[in-house]
Amino acid sequence: MNGLVEASGVAITYRGRGGVSQALLPTDMVLPAGSFTALIGPSGCGKSTLLNAAAGLVRPSAGRITLDGVPITGPGPDVGMIFQQYALFPWFTALGNVKFALRRLRLSRGELQARALAGLDEVGLAGQAMKYPGQLSGGMKQRVAIARTLAGEPKALMMDEPFGALDAQTRLVMQELLLRVWAHRRTTILFVTHDVDEALLLADTVHVMSAAPGRIIRSYSIGLPRPRAVERFGPDLLRVRGEIVGLLRQNLPDTEDAA
Repeated sequence: MNGLVEASGVAITYRGRGGVSQALLPTDMVLPAGSFTALIGPSGCGKSTLLNAAAGLVRPSAGRITLDGVPITGPGPDVGMIFQQYALFPWFTALGNVKFALRRLRLSRGELQARALAGLDEVGLAGQAMKYPGQLSGGMKQRVAIARTLAGEPKALMMDEPFGALDAQTRLVMQELLLRVWAHRRTTILFVTHDVDEALLLADTVHVMSAAPGRIIRSYSIGLPRPRAVERFGPDLLRVRGEIVGLLRQNLPDTEDAA
């Protein structure tokens, strides 16, 4: 399956009425195949911009991003994307939303149904297949979004603060669910978050970005086995946590713009 994502010298600028603005300074990043990487930084630093570039939604102004050596030049089936807002079709049931992502595979009607149901079962929604998004809780909607994206079997998955809108308890449940699905599939994941503890709970590697225009300024390898719990953070992880919090404080922007 592979799924090696490499960013080399990626910089992104935007041209507007006020002139040219730099969203991302030249940045290098490697996501090994099957790895789980978190990207964290102050608001407006360009983490979502870098993530969107890796998903093919934003074209770099300089440098390049590749998937298994092939340049990413636009959205494609090999890179999935999950947003904080669930982006479900309200006129489709949960099952219909997952089926929609499988249409490109040209499966038979029976195969399509079976694969979509298996995807919902994988995220714990086997009994909710015929409900519409308006009948589901926030956590359930995000489960459908995850099932829909993974049903297409992408090599890499970009997640932009996917649990940011959920309450604390639901967020913990969704973190555990994501880790179970990832352990089973080993899809390469890049996960943007504002939450230091979430990054340390989930990721193999945590990249910290500077204030805007952003770039990766520090990377941490997290070698602890899973499952992890904040209350069980040992001295080494608490030290890493303290360093990341310190870096974020040093890089607070003058104004709190959205990432």
